[in-house]
Amino acid sequence: MKQSYQKIFENNEKWIQKKLELDPQYFDTLAAGQNPQYLYIGCSDSRVSAEELMGLTPGELFVHRNISNVVNTLDMSSTAVIQYAVEHLKVKHIIVCGHYGCGGVKAAMTPQDLGLLNPWLRTIRDVYRLHQKELDAIEDEHARYDRLVELNVEENCINVIKMACVQEQYIANHFPIVHGWVFDMKTGKIIDLDIDFEEILKDIQKVYDLTNTEWLMSKKNNKNFD
Repeated sequence: MKQSYQKIFENNEKWIQKKLELDPQYFDTLAAGQNPQYLYIGCSDSRVSAEELMGLTPGELFVHRNISNVVNTLDMSSTAVIQYAVEHLKVKHIIVCGHYGCGGVKAAMTPQDLGLLNPWLRTIRDVYRLHQKELDAIEDEHARYDRLVELNVEENCINVIKMACVQEQYIANHFPIVHGWVFDMKTGKIIDLDIDFEEILKDIQKVYDLTNTEWLMSKKNNKNFD
């Protein structure tokens, strides 16, 4: 066990040397700051590496991961990440990415007491309840499971769009745009669920409009809005 742990530090030294061989200024550039265009909200599953599957390098992607890529507005971790990414990093895109074969989603479909996981999985079970008619009509268990993965992504995109900071920045700057993806580990492909961000925003603002739209547009027109 100790040898496997020590291997990490050996790998780190090799990685440093490889980066410096390719670019002697690599770590100077890395330490200078970040300017990511994307916020990625994904699952903690060890098989899903955000930067690798997107072909991006350090500094290009701001990342938040948790069990089953849940955005719960009572969870300060995810909401703090989103607010920081939107207000300070000025990301242009927010991506909620689930994956087929998600253990958290499967657990949420199972009538079982899972202790401390129960309140977290309840958010996913709520997604099942909202779409129960559609899901129960799917006879194949695996297909039903995959569909809940997709619906969980869609509902968590909506949870992102509900946030005041996201609404305010979009009204002022026309970004960020929210996207819903699913990663298929069997093929390696990213599947875009084609979330209609503007339509969802328009619909949910009837209930979740947390902005003074007229004031924001006035500030924008006066070019005083940061």
